[in-house]
Amino acid sequence: MVVFVYNLPIQFSSVPEDMWPGLGLLFSVGLCAPYLLRHRRPLTVFVTISLVAAVHLAIGVEMMIADVMVLFALCALSSRFRWHISVPATTAVIIILIFATSAPVNAGYMSVGDVGVLIAITVWTSTWGALVRVRRDHEHTLRERAEQLEREAQVQQQIVAAQERERIARELHDVVSHSLSVVSVLADGAAASVDSQPAKAKTAMEDVRDTGRSALREMRTMLGVLRTDDSADAAPQPGIDQLRQLVAESQTAGFPATLDHRGERSPLPEGLSLAVYRIVQEALTNVRKHAGTQLTEVHVRVDQTSDQVAIRITDNGNSTSANHERQKNGHGLVGMRERVSAYDGTLHAGFRRHHGFEVHAVLPIGGRRS
Repeated sequence: MVVFVYNLPIQFSSVPEDMWPGLGLLFSVGLCAPYLLRHRRPLTVFVTISLVAAVHLAIGVEMMIADVMVLFALCALSSRFRWHISVPATTAVIIILIFATSAPVNAGYMSVGDVGVLIAITVWTSTWGALVRVRRDHEHTLRERAEQLEREAQVQQQIVAAQERERIARELHDVVSHSLSVVSVLADGAAASVDSQPAKAKTAMEDVRDTGRSALREMRTMLGVLRTDDSADAAPQPGIDQLRQLVAESQTAGFPATLDHRGERSPLPEGLSLAVYRIVQEALTNVRKHAGTQLTEVHVRVDQTSDQVAIRITDNGNSTSANHERQKNGHGLVGMRERVSAYDGTLHAGFRRHHGFEVHAVLPIGGRRS
C-alpha cells in the first residue's frame, strides 16, 4: 500500500503519450495488489507481479517505483521455497532487470554500475528470504524435537510407573501370600486341637499372632520405602541371612521344611540377597498351597560360591497339573522369573520324575542389578 501510494504521482507520467494514461494506474495495481496474498500463494504472487512488470516494460512503459514489488515478491517466495524454485526465480528477476535497463525508454538514466547494484540487491533479497526460511525451518525442527522429547518423557514415565506397579504388586504378593498361608495353616491346626489339646491350640494362636505382627512390620517397612527416597532410617529388608528364620516359621506351622546352606557365607549385595529370600519364600508358599496332604518333606538348599548363588527347593507332595498350571500363571513363578531375570540368572520350575515339585534358580553375583 505504501509503495502504491508513493507511486501515484508518477504513474501517469510513466506512460508514453500515445497510450492511454490509465495504464500506469492499472500496472501499479497489478504490481502491488497481488502482494497481499503472499502468505497463501507466494509462487502465484511472484509469477503475477513478474509478468505485470515484464509486460509494462515490453510495451514501453518506463520503470516505476512500484516495480520494487518484484523484489518483495521474490523475498516472500524465497522464504517459502527451497533453491530449486528460488534460484530460477532470482534468475528471472535478473533477466527482467537487464531487459528493463537495456530498453530504449530507460537507457538514458541507467549506467552499468546501476545495473550491477540492482542485480546485487536482487541476489541479496533472495538470500535474505532463504535465511528467513532456514531460520523458520530450524525453529520448527526445534519445536518438533521438543514435542518429541516431551512425548518420549511421558512414555518413559508411563513405563516407569508400570514397572513400579509391577514391583509393588510382586512385593505385596510375596509378603502377604506367605504370611497368610502360614496363618491359615496355624489357624487350621488351632481349630482342630482347641477341644482336645487347648495348650497346643493356644501355642498355635500365639504363632498366628507373631506371624501377623511380623508380616505387618515387613509391610510397614516396604510402604515406608515406597513413600520416601530416603531409606536410611528404614528397617533392613530380609535377605539370605534370614532364610533360617523363614524355614523355622514354616516348621512352627507344622510344615516339614529343612534348610541346607552350603559354601561361602560372604555378604551378598542387598538386592541380590533380597531376591534369594523372596524366591525361597514364594517357593515355600507355593508348596503349602499346591503340594497336597501327602507332603512329608520340603528341602531348601542354597549353594553359595564367589560368583553365584544356586537355590533348589524340592518337595515330595502330590501337586496336580491343574495346581501347577494355576501356580505357573499366578504372581508366584512370574515374580520369581522377574527377579531371576533382573540378575541375568536362570530359573527352572517343574515336576520331579516320580513325585513332588522342584524350583531351581541360579543367580550370578555379578548380574546386572548386583
